[in-house]
Amino acid sequence: MRGETTNKARATQGRDFTGLRFGNITPTDIDGLIEYKGKCYIFIEAKMTGAEMPSGQRIALERLCDDLQKVKPTILILCTHNTPIDKEIDFSKALADKYRYKCAWHNYGKTTKELVTNFIERMDKK
Repeated sequence: MRGETTNKARATQGRDFTGLRFGNITPTDIDGLIEYKGKCYIFIEAKMTGAEMPSGQRIALERLCDDLQKVKPTILILCTHNTPIDKEIDFSKALADKYRYKCAWHNYGKTTKELVTNFIERMDKK
């Protein structure tokens, strides 16, 4: 089914980036990316409720979002969840605490699905 993890065993496999260290910089990941009909980019990063995004990841994702904003509308969503480790995270229901748009962070406080839907609807009107 579209949107589901196709290989759950591989998704839980550890990743070793130690050989890709440049000073104090190592690769980061992005939990979700939507490129919507050539109109916009939507990045999604999830953290457990109360967990902070590491500063290196925050800087990298902010710069990516801000740079792409120069090309087309781009939003970076930081969502939180309390999903037990043995359950899959339902990103649509995760709380979109804040988002980055036009080089600034904004508070939100509704579900990620609501934020993505609102953003896409705005893009469709353009």
